[in-house]
Amino acid sequence: MTEVVVRAGDGFGRISPRLYGTFAEHLGRCCYDGLWVGKSSPIPNTLGFNSAVVEALQELGPSLIRWPGGCYADHYHWRDGIGPVGDRPGTLGTSCGLMTPDDNSLGTHEFLGLCELLDSEPYLAGNVGTGSVQELADWMTYVTSDVDTALVRQRAENGRAKPWGVSLWGVGNESWDCGGRFDAVSYALEYRRYATMLRHVAPKAELVAVGLEDETLPESNLERDWNEKLLTTLGPAVGLVDHLSVHKYWLNGGPETDFGEADYYALLAEAGETEALIERTSRTIARLSPGHRIGIAFDEWGVWHPEAREWGPGEVARRPPLGLEQANTMRDALAAAIALEGFHRQCNVLSLANMAQVVNVLQALLLTDENGACVRTPTFHVLAMHRPHVGATALTTVVQGGAVLPDGSPAVSATASRGKDGIAYTLINRHLDRAVAVSVSGLGLAPVRVTVLTGEPDAQNDVGRPDRIAPRPLEFHTVGDDDLRFTLPARSVVTAEFGDGQVQR
Repeated sequence: MTEVVVRAGDGFGRISPRLYGTFAEHLGRCCYDGLWVGKSSPIPNTLGFNSAVVEALQELGPSLIRWPGGCYADHYHWRDGIGPVGDRPGTLGTSCGLMTPDDNSLGTHEFLGLCELLDSEPYLAGNVGTGSVQELADWMTYVTSDVDTALVRQRAENGRAKPWGVSLWGVGNESWDCGGRFDAVSYALEYRRYATMLRHVAPKAELVAVGLEDETLPESNLERDWNEKLLTTLGPAVGLVDHLSVHKYWLNGGPETDFGEADYYALLAEAGETEALIERTSRTIARLSPGHRIGIAFDEWGVWHPEAREWGPGEVARRPPLGLEQANTMRDALAAAIALEGFHRQCNVLSLANMAQVVNVLQALLLTDENGACVRTPTFHVLAMHRPHVGATALTTVVQGGAVLPDGSPAVSATASRGKDGIAYTLINRHLDRAVAVSVSGLGLAPVRVTVLTGEPDAQNDVGRPDRIAPRPLEFHTVGDDDLRFTLPARSVVTAEFGDGQVQR
């Protein structure tokens, strides 16, 4: 039996709601035909957004949404997306090798309206690649200012008298590659100029600088010491950086569905290595920015299967035309849960995180079809099962004994937190085919609810079977006053909630 001890009195940090963000890029069918269908669409919509998607997102409650990119952000000119929809220009949307027409019907007012509808914090990514300091400063003025200026009057004429409360602004995206192929020193000088001017507009804005901790695209010959050069070049101006962005996609898990045991474990191991990237970034920041706290913004993360890309590892047939849509399986959901464990452990240095992406693209939370039907993926359910941890205090857990994986590492891992309603913990059984008996102690509270997500490793949800992988109650029993026991199925995620309420089975 695997024993899990939760040290209920040993809190070490707050799990910020910003760690449970998502990412909406004008890419493939993420924004257009995914989130946004338009107010005149025959698909039921709420303010132009697919009503079924809105309902699912309201259920999930993403705390943060990053928009409009991604690589798209460095081609985006915000003025194209304001004013009467019929007067907005058609432009070329380009990101990740995709070139698609964009009618700009989804613009600033629409996106920020969605954030208000979902009670999600907006995070706007600014254009450094093809834009200017003045353009980004004007966008910040338009969105956040209440000073009587032409831009503020224009915003009111477009239907919004009061400013939006947007705090987070990205100064470029992946500027080491698609955002302009800067070298680290050149970007640092640009960032310093942008940040100085933006702080004149909104002194309390939180600015996100582009970082790079390791080579996410091995064939690109990127600067492995980007962060060191960036922070060193900024020198005394490092105080202009509130967050440093890093991205991580998992590329080495083999095919999206037709994978074997080695591929199964390779993806889970790669997800587990995500925490080491955060730790490396944290050490670099601590060494080069003493006395000034810079949070780590994990802007983009998740699995990117080889079928949905033209580059990188994976000996499979690529899927033409490239649309960045891919299978979303139980294995992918396990990988997401593993990453979230690391986020909790790193909650004192990790300031925000956005899963890529919200609808249809990459490790999507939701999938839609041409009729607007919306399906929750296994990854959606994993994030939903973590809701008790959002905003709670992270607790120390100790896992002892029990099953191991083929590489000798523990099969079971755990994270726990204490919130206003009690204590919650989430366990993962990574083993491909072995169930594990578990005993949890140290809580001092009664179990209220235990929920499990499990299924075949390549199982996924679709319109015909939307609940093939979905959370369900898990049977448990108690021994004494402080020992909860149950069996973790193979390939499973379990969340248990404890409090003073009535037990629910």
